[in-house]
Amino acid sequence: MSNVLIIGASRGIGREAVKQALDDGHSVRAFARTADQITIDHPNLEKRNGNAMQPDDLGSALVGVDAVIQALGIRAGPQMIMGPVTLFSATTRALIPAMEKANIRRLIAVTGFGAGDSRHRISCLQRIPFRLLLGRAYDDKSVQENLIRKSGLEWVIARPVILTNGAKTSHYQILLEPDQWRNGLISRGDVADFLIKQIENRALIGKTPVLTY
Repeated sequence: MSNVLIIGASRGIGREAVKQALDDGHSVRAFARTADQITIDHPNLEKRNGNAMQPDDLGSALVGVDAVIQALGIRAGPQMIMGPVTLFSATTRALIPAMEKANIRRLIAVTGFGAGDSRHRISCLQRIPFRLLLGRAYDDKSVQENLIRKSGLEWVIARPVILTNGAKTSHYQILLEPDQWRNGLISRGDVADFLIKQIENRALIGKTPVLTY
């Protein structure tokens, strides 16, 4: 079992990943600005408050860690639409050198369908609302992906489609090839299931799978 740092652990996919990592026997350091408010208690869970854009906070959080799950998100609202959005790239710019300094190689990151080279697979009907509602956030996720790709880390970038609050099913598709990529639905629980499986799975290193049902 591994010691895992989960960044963005207080809600959404990050919180689901905390639960499932603990269930699978990993030791978890849950990192967020409000980690102390996470309503999960477990002997193998450490809650660590911190700012993912601050190298000092990241450096202390990385001590003794085997793998990092980066599962940041932003709340829907005017900021997402009007911008600018820099959270994803800024935290990644801080995280990569901090991991290199700590000699931690394994990074499992969440972006989304529509980031990077998956954007061209969005259908014509979906492109306008996608651009209006999510364009700024996904521009920054694309920068995030590029930073990760250029790093020397052992990385996997998960690109989930439209997220739901459904339970984990473990029945979802992992689409690796660009001609397979398509939009759809997937639960946060199943995205977390994929992330936790990558902690010790080396088969998808350097891949950017789209996750959907």
